[in-house]
Amino acid sequence: MNDDSSSRIAATLRDWIADAPPGARLPSTRTLVARHQASPVTVQRALRELTAQGLVESRPGVGTFVRAVRTARPSDYGWQTAALRAPQSRTPAVSTAMRSAPNDIIALHSGYPERELLPERLVRSALTRAVRGDTTLSRPPVAGLPELQSWFAHELGAASPVGVTPPSPSDVIVLPGSQSGLSSLFRALVAVGQPVLMESPTYWGAITAAAQAGVRVVPVPSGPDGPDPDELARAFEESGARLFYGQPNYANPTGAQWSVERAEQVLEVVRDHGAFLVEDDWAHDFGITSTPRPVAAQDDSGHVIYLRSLTKSVSPALRIAAVIARGPARERILVDRGADSMYVSGLLQAAALDVVTQPAWQTHLRSVREQLRARRDLLLDSLHTHAPQAHVEQVPTGGLNLWVRLPDGTDLTDLVTRCERGGLLIAPGTEWFPAEPAGPFLRLNYSGPNPSAFPDAARILGEALELPGSR
Repeated sequence: MNDDSSSRIAATLRDWIADAPPGARLPSTRTLVARHQASPVTVQRALRELTAQGLVESRPGVGTFVRAVRTARPSDYGWQTAALRAPQSRTPAVSTAMRSAPNDIIALHSGYPERELLPERLVRSALTRAVRGDTTLSRPPVAGLPELQSWFAHELGAASPVGVTPPSPSDVIVLPGSQSGLSSLFRALVAVGQPVLMESPTYWGAITAAAQAGVRVVPVPSGPDGPDPDELARAFEESGARLFYGQPNYANPTGAQWSVERAEQVLEVVRDHGAFLVEDDWAHDFGITSTPRPVAAQDDSGHVIYLRSLTKSVSPALRIAAVIARGPARERILVDRGADSMYVSGLLQAAALDVVTQPAWQTHLRSVREQLRARRDLLLDSLHTHAPQAHVEQVPTGGLNLWVRLPDGTDLTDLVTRCERGGLLIAPGTEWFPAEPAGPFLRLNYSGPNPSAFPDAARILGEALELPGSR
């Protein structure tokens, strides 16, 4: 009855508003209660309905007024077509991995770990301390807080063998996330229209950053142990490229880790061609049954440009990463960063440094390792039981994802749609290939919310694969 009364009051007020001038004040709530013999709650419900429809606006402490209603007409942005011209390159759409998922759907598509895998207590305490410090009101150096530069340099230097000069803090440039770093690297080190070599499959964000920078991506096939050195050498020779982007540890999406021998071979090829290796160590903190082995720790001649992120392991709200580069390349990257963002928030830098220098940080990482192992194995077992058609060629020793091969002829677009209708959100593997996909793949993230739903997720996927038309 209250809903009927509020609808009746709203209808009456709409008639009144139609004849009232813009800015006219509506009768007070008390007047409307008396006039319509309704409760204040019912009157407020009617006013909220009119506000939602854009007919009135409320001014707290003053009253409710008729809004200036303009005649709706299609907007004409045709002039922008001539002003913008054609883009330099076709930038891929935002990845499925960045979609937000409703609470009632099983989400295996995201690229971020869920909240329970983050050091929440450490982050909250660090932010509390950071806001009391000088970084709250001061501008940090363009290259980053010296203390944070030292931490990044020391961490990589600790992995450097005897005979290799470790990086110095001055080699470090702090970034507002590794995605921003990739954009700077491609802009600073590769001329527009020039080639960049990339593992295939590879991180979709690197493909996007390259497209936005206007550079040409040349795919290099990569397997469980990394890219084939002979194929890499041939790609360098045929393309004339001077930069190779790779993920030696727990690659996104495959989870592959380069063997020690393969890393040495790749580094030798890069050196022979007078080129750079951009090493994206995004999953450094997510080892499960192995430890990360940075290739940059083996190089002190400036061939390896090392990208290290804390965003996924500390908190997505603290977008902090760093690039470690030596020689003129470092100066070019720093110039690009200064032009792009001037500097990274000192407050966020201080909070991130606080987190990773706490004794509890290493304890947290050990806990995450065990949790990721349990989640990975649960998803693997669930797929084996409920979706045997989905084949995992390599069990990752770290990272956040399973790379799943589907039967030949699988219609990925149809499969993704079927799964979403069934309550499962998945990411098609096509987004991780710089060129044509090598087959039908899915990337399934086992670090997302509600791992207890993994068996249900596998069941939905298995049923969708069995339905006619999915292949």
